Amino acid sequence: MLRLRSSILARILSSSPASPIPFPHHRLISAAAPAVSPNPGFAAEEYLVATCGLSRAQALEASRKLSHVKSPTNPDAVLSFLAGLGLSSTDVTALVAKDPKFLCTGVERTLAPILAGLTGLGLSPSEITRLASLAPVCFRCRSIVSKAHYYLPVFGSFQSFLRVCSLNLLSSDLEKVVKPNVAFLQEECGLGVCDLASLCHHMPWILATKPERVRAMAARAESLGVPPSSGMFKEALQAVSFLSEEKIAVRVKYLKKMFRWSDAEVGIAVCKAPMVLARSKDILQSKSEFLISEVGLEPAYIAHRPGMLGLSLEGRLRPRYYVLKFLKEKGLIRSDRDYFSAVVPSEKVFAKKYIYPHKDAAPHLAQDYADACRGQVPTRFRFA
Repeated sequence: MLRLRSSILARILSSSPASPIPFPHHRLISAAAPAVSPNPGFAAEEYLVATCGLSRAQALEASRKLSHVKSPTNPDAVLSFLAGLGLSSTDVTALVAKDPKFLCTGVERTLAPILAGLTGLGLSPSEITRLASLAPVCFRCRSIVSKAHYYLPVFGSFQSFLRVCSLNLLSSDLEKVVKPNVAFLQEECGLGVCDLASLCHHMPWILATKPERVRAMAARAESLGVPPSSGMFKEALQAVSFLSEEKIAVRVKYLKKMFRWSDAEVGIAVCKAPMVLARSKDILQSKSEFLISEVGLEPAYIAHRPGMLGLSLEGRLRPRYYVLKFLKEKGLIRSDRDYFSAVVPSEKVFAKKYIYPHKDAAPHLAQDYADACRGQVPTRFRFA
């Protein structure tokens, strides 16, 4: 069981260009000379504390899943495997706390073949280590190899795969659930590799959802006036993911009332920024009051630029309005300078365009703007 020096594990690691990371935890059993307890009994709680580094509370909870273990032999072998793989003591402690049954996995029968299979797919030792730490329950199932083989080209890279990796995704039925969803999203909705990775980053459960539900979501997204060919289709799917047709109708009605939009205007806004349907009513209320009552924007103006409704009121919309108004009142910029063009740029671009050019005429502007972003409106920004 413990012949790791001559096992598949040792051969793979020794042939890898990246050497395994030393495993410094002094309490762990060494791969070269694992300790064998003369006591035929196995005190799981004590083992988890003394050997795996779990807290007493963690060990008490985890030990209930190891009640059938009678000897430390297999847990020792698993710890040796993890040490050879390159997991740090902290990583091992976290892994065991997350999935105590990992200690029951057969090394030669299961873990070593999994390691060989993942290495054969081109994953480096560090990538395999990250996968084991992220999803230990799935990692100890040999199907992880075939699933990784499928998912890697779907998401384009290991990094993209790792960003959307979840227990639901790795444990879902590939043939009956995942593959039909991927085929539908790619072939009928026109989503490419990057699109799919982006969608799954925000909705990691979507590929593990029943195919009929995914199709229904796509239909609701299209009903908003967002065709699959649109660059906003991914956002539309997110917006309607937890909304029925009835709830969508209620939210559309609320938006019309809140922003004084006509049917055509609310249609334009939702089509351009579908996530407006998912915004909190309180947040939308405060933005409506600010943009219409304080800034003085027309409802049609907002409808054609709904992206601003996704920006922070206190962190961007309000502070930048203060800067713009200040500069206009001081005659430092034209009075017809567009508000939307000032809130869209990044902080770096905004500062370059609206702050730095006026450092001589308005030396306190940079600090005043920074204070405003923190909710502290300076006296110089208070307009009578």
